[in-house]
Amino acid sequence: MLYKYLADTANAQPDKVAVIQGKRRVTYKELNLGMSQIACFLLKEGVKAGDRVGIISDNSPEYISSYLGVHKAGGISVAINPQYSAYEFNKIFCNCLPRVLIVEKKYLKSVLEAIPEVTSLKTIIIMDDRKVKDLLAFITKRITIPSHINFFTLQDVIQDYGGNSVCPFIDQKDIASIIYTSGTTGDPKGVMLSHENFVTNANSIIEYLHITQEDRIMVILPFYYSYGTSLLTTHIIAGGSLVLENSFMYPNIVLDKMFKEGVTGFAGVPSTFAILLNRSNIRNYSFSGLRYVTQAGGAMSPRHAKEISAILPGTDIYIMYGQTEATARLTYLDPEDFHRKPGSIGKAIPGVKIELIKNDGTMAENGDEGEIVAQGGNIMVGYWKNPEETERILKGGKLYTGDLAVSDDEGYLKIISRRSDMIKSGAHRISPKEIEEVILEMPEVHEVAVVGTEDEILGVAIKAVVVLKDGQEMEGKKMQKYCHQKLAPFKIPKEVVIVNELPKTSSGKVRKHLLES
Repeated sequence: MLYKYLADTANAQPDKVAVIQGKRRVTYKELNLGMSQIACFLLKEGVKAGDRVGIISDNSPEYISSYLGVHKAGGISVAINPQYSAYEFNKIFCNCLPRVLIVEKKYLKSVLEAIPEVTSLKTIIIMDDRKVKDLLAFITKRITIPSHINFFTLQDVIQDYGGNSVCPFIDQKDIASIIYTSGTTGDPKGVMLSHENFVTNANSIIEYLHITQEDRIMVILPFYYSYGTSLLTTHIIAGGSLVLENSFMYPNIVLDKMFKEGVTGFAGVPSTFAILLNRSNIRNYSFSGLRYVTQAGGAMSPRHAKEISAILPGTDIYIMYGQTEATARLTYLDPEDFHRKPGSIGKAIPGVKIELIKNDGTMAENGDEGEIVAQGGNIMVGYWKNPEETERILKGGKLYTGDLAVSDDEGYLKIISRRSDMIKSGAHRISPKEIEEVILEMPEVHEVAVVGTEDEILGVAIKAVVVLKDGQEMEGKKMQKYCHQKLAPFKIPKEVVIVNELPKTSSGKVRKHLLES
C-alpha cells in the first residue's frame, strides 16, 4: 500500500524532505502525520471501506496527505480536475457518489453549486487554516449551503485528531482510486485502480528510471492526471522528494526552481517541451544534476526530440507510452536507443506483456499493424459503473488499448495512430499524427493539431490548426506546399488555420473535438 511506504520512510528518516513548494519544506514525518490525521478524521466521520472521497485541489503537501489519508482509512480517492465547472463537477459527483469532499478554498464556490442533489455527500473538508465557523460566515454571504452537509477545515482536522487510530484491513486487490479520464471527447470515464495496480506500476517505473531516495522530481503535472500521479507514487515509494510548481505559464520560473533546488528529474507532455523550446530560456541554463527527463501523454515530434537532446546532452531522455487504464505506464524507450529508434515508444516496462493483435484476432508479424494489447499487474480493475465499456476494453485479463502500432525486427514499437483518431477521407484512412510530424518540421511552427472536418465530396477533409512561434508569420499555402513535398496528395490539408493557441485539457492534451468545426 502506498501509505505504508510513506510511513516507513517517516520512521526511518523523519527529517528527510518529502515535498518542496515555494519556501515550504515538508518532511516525511510531517507528511505522514498529516496523512494519519486525515485518516483518523475520515474514520470518525463514518467513512467505510469503499466509500468515495473526492479531492479537488492543486498540487500541494495537503493534497498528498489527503490522497494517502483516504487510502489509509480504506476509502477510494477520487482526484478531480479542480478547474471543472459546476456542471462538470456535478456529472462526476452523480457518477461516483462521494461521501466526503476535500476542497481547496478557491474552488469551493463551483463545488457548492454542484452538490444540492448529491445526497451521498455528508462532509466537506476545506483546505484552509481558519476555523470553519469564520469561513462559513464568509461563504454564506455569497452562496446557499446545503443543510445536510457538515463542514470542517484542515485546521479542525489537525487540532482534533492526533493521528492515532485503528485503521481497517485493506487488501491489495481493493480499489484505491478512481481517476476520471481527461475526456477530450465525450463524457469522462472513471478508471478503477487497485492498491496493487499503483504499487506494481510504480515499482516498475522505479526500476527502469533507476529512481532512488536521492532523486528530486520537478512536478508541473497535476496529481489528478495519471502521469502526475505516477510522479507522486514513485517518489513516495523510493523515498525521494517532490518539487511542486503549479503554473507553467512562466516556464523560466520553473527552470529557475529546477536549478535552485537541484532537481534530478523532469516530466512533461509534448506541449511542455514545445513551450520550453520555443518560449523559454532553456538554452541559457546548465542543469548538471538533471539525471533524466521523461516524456509521455502523446508523441513528441522528432524535431523537438532532437532539440531537447541537443540542449540537454548529459541528461537521459525516456520516451514513454501508457494509459490511465494501465495506471500510467506500458512501454518505454531506453535512452541508449533514443537516437537509434526515433519515433519509437520502445518495449514493455518490467512486469508487462505487450502483444499486437490484428483485426482478425491473430498476432501481427513484424512490420504489420496491430492493436496494442497489454497484460500485467498494473491493468485497471475496470470502469466505474460502466460494465459495458469495461467488457469492451478488458478481455481475458488483457487491456485492448485502441492504439495501433507496428513492431520492428528487434521488437521496438511505433505508434501509428489511435483507432478513434484515424481520419477516413474518401477511400483513405489517414493518420493525423503523420501529417502533424511533417508540419512540425517547419521551423516557423510551434504546435499543430490535424483533424477531420465535414466535406461535401470526400465526406471528411483534412484540416490543420497551427500555432506559429512568436514573431513568425506564414500563409497556409506555404504549409500546404511543404506538405506536398512530403506526403501523398490525399494527405495534404485542405484547410490550414493559424491560431494563437490550441485548446487543451489542464493535463496538456489537445482537445481536438473543438477544432473539427
